[in-house]
Amino acid sequence: MTSDPDHRQDGPGPVLSRISASTSEEDVLCPSPPLPPRPDSRYERIGGRTGTSFLQTLIHLLKGNIGTGLLGLPLAVRNAGLVLGPLSLFAMGIIAVHCMNLLAKCSHHLSAKLNKPFLDYGDAVQYGMENVSWLRRHSIWGRRIVNVFLIITQLGFCCVYFVFLSDNVKQVVEASNGTTMNCHRNQTAVTVPSFDSRLYMLCFLPAVILLVFTPNLKYLAPLSLAANLAMCASLVLIYFFCFTNIPNHINLPKVGHAKDYPLFFGTAIFAFEGIGVVLPLENKMQKPQCFNRVLCLGMGIVTFLYISLGTIGYMTFGEAIGGSVTLNLPNCWMYQIVKLLYCFGIYITFALQFYVPAAILIPPVVSRVSERWELTVDLLIRTALVVFTCVLAILIPQLDLVISLVGSVSSSFLALIFPPLLQILTYHNEGLSPWVIVKNTLISVIGFIGFITGTYISITEIIKRNGRHDNMDVTFFQVQ
Repeated sequence: MTSDPDHRQDGPGPVLSRISASTSEEDVLCPSPPLPPRPDSRYERIGGRTGTSFLQTLIHLLKGNIGTGLLGLPLAVRNAGLVLGPLSLFAMGIIAVHCMNLLAKCSHHLSAKLNKPFLDYGDAVQYGMENVSWLRRHSIWGRRIVNVFLIITQLGFCCVYFVFLSDNVKQVVEASNGTTMNCHRNQTAVTVPSFDSRLYMLCFLPAVILLVFTPNLKYLAPLSLAANLAMCASLVLIYFFCFTNIPNHINLPKVGHAKDYPLFFGTAIFAFEGIGVVLPLENKMQKPQCFNRVLCLGMGIVTFLYISLGTIGYMTFGEAIGGSVTLNLPNCWMYQIVKLLYCFGIYITFALQFYVPAAILIPPVVSRVSERWELTVDLLIRTALVVFTCVLAILIPQLDLVISLVGSVSSSFLALIFPPLLQILTYHNEGLSPWVIVKNTLISVIGFIGFITGTYISITEIIKRNGRHDNMDVTFFQVQ
């Protein structure tokens, strides 16, 4: 998932359309010059002395796994139960790390076998399928399927961002007239209803469109750094509030309802879906043979954060927990600023998440038009994609259900289903043990069951809530 430097340009025009479809934000914001392909016997890619250090790679890994999904985990724990939820997050963390390791291992094995310096996710699946004779003719579909799920996942993230921004800014606006300096939960401001959250999404639309017009993501590097700092400061304050406001007597269900567990699965796998940054980060490491330690340490920290915030967030707010824990923070100035800081971070992150689907979808279209129309077509497609994500967010304005649906539909495939199957394909003719085949098949089956049940329950709940919302609107107009 690294970019081709020969296709980069710094001037105006559809720059991102000319970059490899699998390029990650790390490749753009922290580029490193390519080195010659490594010998088969050495575990090197473009690392060497010019690559990223252990600490830099760790920071990028943490950055790629911490976002809106973390803030939705208290509700996920509520859906699973106070005991079952953290245990399930721990188990899912172990499986997610294992699948990330499988993907890195298979990519390394195939790149050595094919004498290539680097393989991205799509490459790995495509060349893995070529190991099986009856799949060889259709191997190109492996890359295409991975790209489809990457597009769904990244555009799904963008939909979540629209809902997150609208819900949090709406809450800040509605409490602005009565916001105080007192942050005690029982002495917060009285909110004044304003516009529907979907109107806030439309208000954000022009600003988001202008953001994705950025000709090269490296221009966003300073804002990206500021956004990361803002989100880190916000998380510290969120943890502080939750830790200092856990009630003395907690009477919450240890195990949730079975019908709600698929919603937990969708939200949890949405949060753990950082598998897309694994191969680019390993590729850019100075010592890629150390990547396994980075992965274990980084994902250990991520899993701890997920379990801790999910648990204490649910313990603090109980059954009233919202789709994002920020929505439960008191309406005092300090925590209103926390919401706005996190919104700023999410707004800048929108461009980074949008980069992947844009780089996949735009080049084939731009290549079919004359050079004078390239920029116009590029910008039109970007506008259409942003409008599409906004429309989807307007149709499904429930933050928790959007997160669960995106996680169930696409993240389950990229994070749980594909990597174990890829190992089976990669080592098909190399004496893979029956135990490994059974283990990998079990992980993929669990991911597929989560995909089916999570998608079904999420869609059912979306229809149910929208039906209730429509009935409320009808009643309101009848009273008027």
